[in-house]
Amino acid sequence: MEQKELQQLVEKISNDYFGLPFKHEARFNARLRTTGGRYLLRSHDIELNPKQFSVFGMHALIGIIKHELCHYHLHIQGKGYKHRDRDFKELLNRVGGSRYCDSLPGIRNTEKVKYIYQCKNCTLQYKRKRRIDLKKYVCGKCRGKLKMISS
Repeated sequence: MEQKELQQLVEKISNDYFGLPFKHEARFNARLRTTGGRYLLRSHDIELNPKQFSVFGMHALIGIIKHELCHYHLHIQGKGYKHRDRDFKELLNRVGGSRYCDSLPGIRNTEKVKYIYQCKNCTLQYKRKRRIDLKKYVCGKCRGKLKMISS
């Protein structure tokens, strides 16, 4: 999808679902990694992650556009445009925008588990990034002693 097509799509969604015109710029930003899109407060532009469109298709892109347009229209009207605001949540539900975007494969930052501890009583396992002092800590379930299984 080209820049011009994206701009037309955002303008059409704005008119159809919000009844208000989108007067600023919508563009793809390939540097977005952890989000589907973002609304820029100062310029009122919308940036969208092109990988969301290429991996998940038009339906996902439209959901993200509706989400960002909720920020856009509420901010311009001086209403609550943040995720936690009631105005935002109500408008998002009304237009059918997506609250969260699908996660992209290979993008998530999952940290490796280095240490695995196990309770000697109930065999509950604890996965940790950092080493813990076995003299200080006990099982949170049964208060039993812990032992290290792997490091």
